Order: sequence, then C-alpha cells, then structure tokens
Amino acid sequence: MSRVLVTGAAGFIGSHLAGRLLDRGDEVVAVDNLNDYYDVRLKEDRLARLESREGFACHRLNVADRPAMEAVFAESGAERVVHLAAQAGVRYSIENPHAYVDSNLVGFVNVLEGCRHNGIEHMVYASSSSVYGSNRTVPFSVHHSVDHPVSLYAATKKANELMAHTYSHLYRLPTTGLRFFTVYGPWGRPDMALHLFTEAILAGRPIDVFNNGQMRRDFTYVDDIVEGVIRALDRTAAADPDWQATSPDPAASNAPYRVYNIGNSEPVELMHLIETIESCLGVSAQMNMMPMQPGDVPETHADIGDLQRDIGFRPSTSIEEGVGRFVEWYREYYEGRASEVSEVSEVSES
Repeated sequence: MSRVLVTGAAGFIGSHLAGRLLDRGDEVVAVDNLNDYYDVRLKEDRLARLESREGFACHRLNVADRPAMEAVFAESGAERVVHLAAQAGVRYSIENPHAYVDSNLVGFVNVLEGCRHNGIEHMVYASSSSVYGSNRTVPFSVHHSVDHPVSLYAATKKANELMAHTYSHLYRLPTTGLRFFTVYGPWGRPDMALHLFTEAILAGRPIDVFNNGQMRRDFTYVDDIVEGVIRALDRTAAADPDWQATSPDPAASNAPYRVYNIGNSEPVELMHLIETIESCLGVSAQMNMMPMQPGDVPETHADIGDLQRDIGFRPSTSIEEGVGRFVEWYREYYEGRASEVSEVSEVSES
C-alpha cells in the first residue's frame, strides 16, 4: 500500500486512476480545482464516486496556487505523485494561451518543487501525442525529435518534459512522462470528438468532420491508459547506463528520467469512428465536411516498443468495444440527468 498524490483527480483520466489505486489498497490524496473549461457537473459526479471511499481525500485548489500546493505536499505524506492536472485542448490554446501558461507551466513547476522538497519517490506525469507536431514519420517514436509543436498546448507539454528532465538531473528526482494518444471512454470529456459526435447524432444535429474526414487517430481506451500509468508508477525511473551525451536519446538520460508513448498503436480513420458510433446508436450521422483546423495534425500513431519492453504492457481494447462501452455509459448518464431535470420541473410546476 502506498499514498499517492493525484492532481486532476476530478478529470477524465484522473478519476479512473484514483478509483483503480483505491481498488488495490492505495491511499489517494487528490487535487483538482474543478474549473469550468467544460461541464462542472460532470466533474462533480466523477468526484462523488470517489469521495465516499475509504482512503480518499480531496483538496479543491489550483495547481498554479503555489502556497496551497506547498501546504498539500507538506501535509499529505504522499510517497509518489501522478500529475494529470492541466489545461487541456489544442484549439482552446489558440483562444486562451494564458490559461495554458498558468496551469501547464506554473502548475507543473509547483508540482516539481513539491516533489523535490518532500522526498517524493517517483513522479509520473501526463504528456501528449501532440508534442510530435509537424513530425510526419509514423509511427511516432519517443526516440524522434519533437522540436516542432504546432499548438501552444503541445509546446507546454514539450516544456513539461524538459522541466522534468532538469529536476531529474539536478535533484535526482525520478520522473516518467507518458505521452497519451487520444484517450476515450466512459466519463470522457465533452469537448472530445466521440462525445461531441454522440451528442449531436442523438439530437439530430450535423457533426463537423474536419479535414474532410481524412484524419487518423490512435484512439486509446481509458482503462488501458490507467493500466499503463499504474505500471509506470510502480517502475521507478532510473538512469540509463548506456546513454551517450555525444548521441543523446531524447527518451532517456543519465538522470532518472524516462518518456513513453501510451497508445493503442492501431490508428483509426475518422470515418470509421463515425461509422462505429452510428452502429452503436442505431442512428445515421449528418455530416458537415470541414477543412483542417489550426493546430491539428492528419495522423497520430504510437510506437509503443519501449513501453512493452520496460513496462510489460500494451493497450488492447478495440475501437468497437471501447465505443460500445462509451455509448452505453453516455445513454445511462445523460438519460439519468434528463430524468432529474424532469422531476425538478414537475415539482416546481406543482
């Protein structure tokens, strides 16, 4: 049993992770500010599933709040950290860059400082497939250069990896960065394509299909992501004895630092995703074919060779199985909310 500090615990991945850690007997110290980037009710409902469980404690605060984070670290007694809190969204980073600086850069250094000053054994943090940016060599490998991001969101995630390496080098803080590839599943974010498409199709509204459907994404089911995070957390990053400064490998270091891809490694065409949703819903989609959006890339594809070698794991959930589970959850959750609204309306009218 261990005590793990999880930031972003009311988020999509964070709430699933916290539940799995509690299932195996760990204690979870959660941090989340429940901001309104998307539906706060969804975040509250995720958190409600955890708050009654033994071994779970939640601090509602912003990781960019330095004094508050210092206090949480000092009082928590955490041994390990999984840092998932971040301002998400590629397109939103074009509209509101300061939100990304505050959360993804200031917040990240606050977590690093907390780890440094409180004897944290291992810090695992969320990076993103977006760091590959203009790279067109697929599958994307952690051994490739990622020096050409195409969104500020991607740039902050690349910066996180550099910041983590600095702390691993200077303070021997073991850090592991995990580049997530298009995570989906029950309790997923409403701003993601699967949620947006499902909602619109059921409502009879057309869906916006970017790059005229000529997109491929390495969709990765949330349970597979969580399994990878836990396995990475349990394998403390160590220095690579074979690392050479004359030909530096960006995925490793002579410091206790590692970076891995976590993806299904089976890219899915956007049109196939839509067909799968249609099949699960029993409803055909109306489509608006749109051009590529700024900050987007045509394809993502994870090379997970290092993950398999070091962590002993590869995601395996098919898109058909994963979308089916999402649709089942979506109908149950939102029909339940609609019933609540209806009941309240009937009471107020009477």
